[in-house]
Amino acid sequence: MSLDLETLQVLWFVLWCVIWIAYFTFDSFTIGIGMLFPFVEKDRLDRNQLQEVVGPFWNGAEVWLVTAGGATFAAFPPVYADMFSLLYVPFFLVLFCLIFRATGLELMHKDENKYWVAFFKWAFIVSSYLISFLFGVLFSNLYLGLQMTPSELHSGLFELFSMYAIFGGLLFVSFFMTSGVAWIHIKANGPIVDRAFNTGKGVVMAMVALIGIYYVATANSTPILENFNDHPFLYLVPTLSLITAILAAITYFKRKMALTFAMVISTIALFFSTGFIGMFPNMLPSSIDDQFSLTLYNSSSSEKTLQIMLIVAIIFVPIVLAYQIWVHFLFRKKVEKNSAKGY
Repeated sequence: MSLDLETLQVLWFVLWCVIWIAYFTFDSFTIGIGMLFPFVEKDRLDRNQLQEVVGPFWNGAEVWLVTAGGATFAAFPPVYADMFSLLYVPFFLVLFCLIFRATGLELMHKDENKYWVAFFKWAFIVSSYLISFLFGVLFSNLYLGLQMTPSELHSGLFELFSMYAIFGGLLFVSFFMTSGVAWIHIKANGPIVDRAFNTGKGVVMAMVALIGIYYVATANSTPILENFNDHPFLYLVPTLSLITAILAAITYFKRKMALTFAMVISTIALFFSTGFIGMFPNMLPSSIDDQFSLTLYNSSSSEKTLQIMLIVAIIFVPIVLAYQIWVHFLFRKKVEKNSAKGY
């Protein structure tokens, strides 16, 4: 049965949201471990162990980020064009950090010179912090709405860093660091586990506080809640995200880290679902005038393009998911400090 254009537009908006959520859930712990590095590693063996905990998974997770960009380009070309032109500098910074994060992880021990090791170690650490913080700032600005008219952004780079956006960046940092601590517990043994746990005590409490503050600020500073007010049952989504965040903290202090990890990635998924539900049908909302907003209806590709892309997605998205599940199964054993070989 063929689908009409409006149905295809909505389906692709949902798929677009799901791909972004997949990226942030799959990559949350690898980014988090990068941020935990300076608090957890004490010597070469520790670094080897952490690299091996991250190594098999980070590259596959970033496939979802590439897919998100590709899906935006193919399904919503005007959104892609305006997003990567109006927000060129912050997206370039994110890209720069993604490159340095990869090189930091891969090149850290290609040479044992202490300056070489220090440079690439800190490239990995700093890039991990900036990726999470900048994504938090970018998505917060989407929730606020951009000061945009057709093909022009009426705000400078530093205006994107409002107090609300900074809180969003800090919230993302707390999400990913908590996820990283839980993953270290799941995948490693030895002293780094206790160091990670002690480091994360304050982080997990900050996460619970920040998500509560962020939702209050969202209610007061953005139009996100309009869809929720029109359909009150949707409030179940942000409510569940608060509950899972609290459960993540409770299970954390009981050191039930598999549950903590499940609660954290659920919180991330529900948090993004809240934002995307609130934005619907906007994809690049304008805070100047709604007529300047790019929506899923005024920025989608043709009906035929969306139909072909949907067939491709139905075939290949399950394959990617199956591959990532297989990788996690293949590398399911804990990484021991003395036997870890690094990246």
